[in-house]
Amino acid sequence: MTGASDDRLRKHRGKRHFDMAEEPHGDSGQTAAAPCFVVQIHQTRRMHFDFRLEVGGVLRSWAVPRGPSENPRERRLAVPTEDHPLEYRTFEGVIEKGKHGSGTVIVWDQGTYRPLSHNRWGKPIPFEQSLEDGHATFWLDGTKLHGEFALTRFKGGGKDGDPGEEIWLLMKAKDGRATHDGPEAPDPYLARSARTGRTLAQVAAEEGGGSL
Repeated sequence: MTGASDDRLRKHRGKRHFDMAEEPHGDSGQTAAAPCFVVQIHQTRRMHFDFRLEVGGVLRSWAVPRGPSENPRERRLAVPTEDHPLEYRTFEGVIEKGKHGSGTVIVWDQGTYRPLSHNRWGKPIPFEQSLEDGHATFWLDGTKLHGEFALTRFKGGGKDGDPGEEIWLLMKAKDGRATHDGPEAPDPYLARSARTGRTLAQVAAEEGGGSL
Protein backbone atom coordinates (compact mmCIF):
# COMPACT_ATOMS: atom_id res chain seq x y z
CA MET A 1 0.00 0.00 0.00
CA THR A 2 2.86 2.38 0.75
CA GLY A 3 4.19 2.23 -2.81
CA ALA A 4 0.75 2.89 -4.29
CA SER A 5 0.11 5.83 -1.97
CA ASP A 6 3.57 7.25 -2.77
CA ASP A 7 2.65 7.23 -6.46
CA ARG A 8 -0.64 8.97 -5.74
CA LEU A 9 1.08 11.67 -3.68
CA ARG A 10 3.61 12.55 -6.39
CA LYS A 11 1.44 15.45 -7.64
CA HIS A 12 0.98 16.80 -4.09
CA ARG A 13 4.72 16.70 -3.35
CA GLY A 14 5.67 18.14 -6.72
CA LYS A 15 3.87 21.41 -5.94
CA ARG A 16 5.51 21.98 -2.57
CA HIS A 17 8.90 22.85 -1.04
CA PHE A 18 8.84 21.06 2.28
CA ASP A 19 12.00 22.72 3.53
CA MET A 20 10.11 26.01 3.57
CA ALA A 21 6.51 25.04 4.52
CA GLU A 22 5.41 23.20 7.63
CA GLU A 23 3.07 20.85 5.77
CA PRO A 24 2.94 17.05 6.20
CA HIS A 25 5.14 15.13 3.78
CA GLY A 26 3.22 11.86 3.78
CA ASP A 27 5.93 9.53 5.06
CA SER A 28 4.37 7.61 7.94
CA GLY A 29 1.79 5.55 6.06
CA GLN A 30 -0.26 5.21 9.26
CA THR A 31 -3.96 4.41 9.04
CA ALA A 32 -6.68 4.37 11.67
CA ALA A 33 -9.03 1.48 12.49
CA ALA A 34 -11.83 3.19 10.55
CA PRO A 35 -11.25 5.41 7.51
CA CYS A 36 -11.09 9.08 8.45
CA PHE A 37 -12.45 12.22 6.94
CA VAL A 38 -11.56 15.85 7.52
CA VAL A 39 -12.98 19.18 6.39
CA GLN A 40 -10.50 22.04 6.43
CA ILE A 41 -11.11 25.73 5.82
CA HIS A 42 -8.41 27.21 3.63
CA GLN A 43 -8.10 30.98 3.41
CA THR A 44 -6.02 31.45 0.32
CA ARG A 45 -6.58 33.48 -2.85
CA ARG A 46 -10.10 32.06 -2.88
CA MET A 47 -11.61 31.08 0.45
CA HIS A 48 -12.89 27.49 0.35
CA PHE A 49 -13.44 24.31 2.31
CA ASP A 50 -11.42 21.15 1.55
CA PHE A 51 -13.34 17.90 1.95
CA ARG A 52 -11.04 14.88 2.32
CA LEU A 53 -11.74 11.13 2.61
CA GLU A 54 -9.19 8.46 3.47
CA VAL A 55 -9.10 6.10 0.48
CA GLY A 56 -6.30 3.72 -0.50
CA GLY A 57 -3.73 5.14 1.91
CA VAL A 58 -4.20 8.80 0.95
CA LEU A 59 -6.75 11.57 1.43
CA ARG A 60 -8.88 11.94 -1.69
CA SER A 61 -9.71 15.64 -1.80
CA TRP A 62 -12.30 18.04 -3.17
CA ALA A 63 -12.43 21.84 -2.89
CA VAL A 64 -15.94 22.87 -1.79
CA PRO A 65 -16.30 26.66 -2.15
CA ARG A 66 -19.36 27.05 0.09
CA GLY A 67 -18.62 24.18 2.46
CA PRO A 68 -20.70 21.07 3.24
CA SER A 69 -24.37 21.37 4.18
CA GLU A 70 -26.59 19.06 6.23
CA ASN A 71 -29.64 20.29 4.31
CA PRO A 72 -30.56 17.76 1.56
CA ARG A 73 -31.84 20.60 -0.63
CA GLU A 74 -28.38 22.18 -0.74
CA ARG A 75 -26.12 20.67 -3.39
CA ARG A 76 -22.53 21.76 -2.99
CA LEU A 77 -20.11 22.14 -5.87
CA ALA A 78 -16.99 20.00 -5.25
CA VAL A 79 -13.89 20.18 -7.48
CA PRO A 80 -11.28 17.41 -7.18
CA THR A 81 -7.79 18.42 -6.11
CA GLU A 82 -4.62 16.35 -5.74
CA ASP A 83 -4.48 13.54 -3.17
CA HIS A 84 -2.98 14.53 0.18
CA PRO A 85 -1.03 12.46 2.75
CA LEU A 86 -2.95 11.01 5.68
CA GLU A 87 -1.04 13.22 8.12
CA TYR A 88 -2.76 16.22 6.53
CA ARG A 89 -5.96 15.37 8.41
CA THR A 90 -4.54 17.12 11.49
CA PHE A 91 -2.74 19.98 9.69
CA GLU A 92 -3.61 23.43 10.96
CA GLY A 93 -1.43 26.48 10.46
CA VAL A 94 -0.13 29.05 8.02
CA ILE A 95 1.48 28.26 4.67
CA GLU A 96 3.77 31.18 3.91
CA LYS A 97 3.28 33.56 1.01
CA GLY A 98 4.78 32.53 -2.30
CA LYS A 99 4.25 28.82 -1.69
CA HIS A 100 1.58 26.65 -3.27
CA GLY A 101 -1.67 27.03 -1.35
CA SER A 102 -0.30 29.89 0.76
CA GLY A 103 -2.71 31.02 3.46
CA THR A 104 -4.27 29.87 6.72
CA VAL A 105 -5.77 26.44 7.36
CA ILE A 106 -7.98 25.18 10.19
CA VAL A 107 -9.65 21.81 10.75
CA TRP A 108 -13.36 22.67 10.66
CA ASP A 109 -14.53 19.07 11.14
CA GLN A 110 -12.97 15.65 11.61
CA GLY A 111 -14.03 12.09 12.29
CA THR A 112 -14.50 8.72 10.61
CA TYR A 113 -16.76 7.50 7.84
CA ARG A 114 -18.45 4.28 6.80
CA PRO A 115 -18.73 3.39 3.07
CA LEU A 116 -22.28 2.70 1.91
CA SER A 117 -21.83 2.35 -1.84
CA HIS A 118 -23.64 -0.48 -3.59
CA ASN A 119 -24.69 -1.48 -7.08
CA ARG A 120 -28.20 -1.45 -8.55
CA TRP A 121 -28.94 -4.80 -6.95
CA GLY A 122 -27.97 -3.58 -3.49
CA LYS A 123 -24.68 -5.46 -3.34
CA PRO A 124 -21.80 -3.53 -1.67
CA ILE A 125 -18.99 -2.47 -3.95
CA PRO A 126 -15.47 -1.28 -3.03
CA PHE A 127 -15.53 2.39 -2.09
CA GLU A 128 -12.62 3.28 -4.37
CA GLN A 129 -14.47 1.69 -7.27
CA SER A 130 -17.59 3.73 -6.48
CA LEU A 131 -15.52 6.91 -6.73
CA GLU A 132 -14.07 5.83 -10.04
CA ASP A 133 -17.61 5.09 -11.25
CA GLY A 134 -18.65 8.60 -10.26
CA HIS A 135 -21.08 8.03 -7.38
CA ALA A 136 -20.12 7.21 -3.79
CA THR A 137 -22.27 7.20 -0.66
CA PHE A 138 -20.95 7.18 2.91
CA TRP A 139 -21.94 7.83 6.52
CA LEU A 140 -20.03 10.53 8.39
CA ASP A 141 -19.40 10.43 12.14
CA GLY A 142 -17.79 13.80 12.74
CA THR A 143 -17.74 16.54 15.30
CA LYS A 144 -20.15 18.63 13.18
CA LEU A 145 -21.25 16.52 10.22
CA HIS A 146 -23.33 13.39 10.77
CA GLY A 147 -25.30 10.97 8.65
CA GLU A 148 -25.35 9.87 5.04
CA PHE A 149 -23.76 11.92 2.28
CA ALA A 150 -22.99 11.33 -1.38
CA LEU A 151 -20.42 12.52 -3.88
CA THR A 152 -21.64 12.46 -7.48
CA ARG A 153 -19.64 13.37 -10.57
CA PHE A 154 -21.70 15.28 -13.13
CA LYS A 155 -19.02 16.69 -15.42
CA GLY A 156 -15.78 15.26 -16.81
CA GLY A 157 -14.23 11.98 -15.79
CA GLY A 158 -13.97 10.43 -19.24
CA LYS A 159 -11.46 7.66 -19.78
CA ASP A 160 -8.93 10.12 -21.18
CA GLY A 161 -10.19 13.13 -19.25
CA ASP A 162 -8.17 15.32 -16.93
CA PRO A 163 -9.32 14.85 -13.27
CA GLY A 164 -8.76 18.57 -12.79
CA GLU A 165 -11.65 19.24 -15.16
CA GLU A 166 -14.09 17.08 -13.21
CA ILE A 167 -16.93 18.65 -11.25
CA TRP A 168 -18.76 16.80 -8.49
CA LEU A 169 -21.66 17.50 -6.14
CA LEU A 170 -21.54 16.88 -2.39
CA MET A 171 -25.04 16.19 -1.05
CA LYS A 172 -26.71 15.23 2.22
CA ALA A 173 -29.23 12.37 2.24
CA LYS A 174 -32.72 12.74 3.68
CA ASP A 175 -32.10 10.90 6.93
CA GLY A 176 -32.63 11.51 10.63
CA ARG A 177 -29.50 13.66 10.84
CA ALA A 178 -30.54 16.06 8.08
CA THR A 179 -31.51 19.68 8.76
CA HIS A 180 -33.98 21.85 6.88
CA ASP A 181 -33.29 25.28 8.29
CA GLY A 182 -30.41 27.33 9.65
CA PRO A 183 -27.67 29.11 7.66
CA GLU A 184 -27.13 27.90 4.10
CA ALA A 185 -23.36 27.74 4.57
CA PRO A 186 -20.89 27.90 7.46
CA ASP A 187 -19.31 31.33 7.89
CA PRO A 188 -15.58 30.59 7.46
CA TYR A 189 -14.54 33.75 9.29
CA LEU A 190 -16.53 32.84 12.41
CA ALA A 191 -15.96 29.07 12.25
CA ARG A 192 -13.84 27.43 14.92
CA SER A 193 -11.45 24.53 14.63
CA ALA A 194 -12.74 21.13 15.71
CA ARG A 195 -9.24 20.41 17.02
CA THR A 196 -8.22 23.59 18.85
CA GLY A 197 -11.28 25.83 18.96
CA ARG A 198 -9.40 28.59 17.13
CA THR A 199 -10.63 30.78 14.27
CA LEU A 200 -8.70 31.51 11.08
CA ALA A 201 -7.72 34.89 12.49
CA GLN A 202 -6.39 33.35 15.70
CA VAL A 203 -4.32 30.75 13.85
CA ALA A 204 -2.91 33.45 11.55
CA ALA A 205 -1.98 35.63 14.52
CA GLU A 206 -0.47 32.82 16.60
CA GLU A 207 1.34 30.87 13.89
CA GLY A 208 1.80 33.39 11.12
CA GLY A 209 3.17 36.22 13.21
CA GLY A 210 0.37 38.57 12.25
CA SER A 211 -3.34 38.86 11.65
CA LEU A 212 -5.61 38.31 8.67
